[in-house]
Amino acid sequence: MKLTFLGTRGEIDARTRRHRMHTSLLVSYRGERVMIDCGLDWLGKLKRVDPNAIVLTHAHPDHAWGLKRGAPCPVYAPQKTWQELQLYPIKDRYLIEERTRTKICGITFEAFPVEHSILSPAVGYRVSAGRAFIFYAPDLIFIHDRGAALKGVQIYIGDGATITRTFIRRRGKALIGHAPVRTQLTWCQKEGVHRAIITHCGSEIVTDDERKILANLCAIAAERGVDVLIAYDGMKLTL
Repeated sequence: MKLTFLGTRGEIDARTRRHRMHTSLLVSYRGERVMIDCGLDWLGKLKRVDPNAIVLTHAHPDHAWGLKRGAPCPVYAPQKTWQELQLYPIKDRYLIEERTRTKICGITFEAFPVEHSILSPAVGYRVSAGRAFIFYAPDLIFIHDRGAALKGVQIYIGDGATITRTFIRRRGKALIGHAPVRTQLTWCQKEGVHRAIITHCGSEIVTDDERKILANLCAIAAERGVDVLIAYDGMKLTL
């Protein structure tokens, strides 16, 4: 399995050369290419990627609005995401049932509900191909059934909206927002995941001194027995 971080910027105004495009991950296996999420920055630019399929985590602008004019390939998403995108001119649309393994271009995706938004419910994906297992959740407060989601995972790829400060708000009885990276690294420690990559970068990462932030993150991660990296646009790795 090969991973290419096509974009690593969250829904913020700031952008840099390292974090220019809205967050998206390309998963490649045996010549097939599946793009996870397609935010507004990707509108009219999908020829650059040429994916065989697109998978969506949720319908927020920085994750799905690049499909406003349609898609050049099949698109897969959970039911609640399709309900929000029902007017999009996407011809080949397929349903991903939560907690059901779905094979797309030879790559297996299993959607786990995550807490993030009331209006745009989100999922994270347990992704596997060959002997490689990752978990990808660019927007979340917590993972429902976290133990099953992270069991045997080699790399956790998570939400970089905030490093240590709280970015969680309450709407009635529901919570919305983003878990700090520090909290996500604690999940990795508890579930035995030894590598983490942070994407969906917020203003703290994009506008501040990223080297200092990474050094701070590495110290937090080391206390938990986890290796951590901050992803950047174009970053590649092979499992």
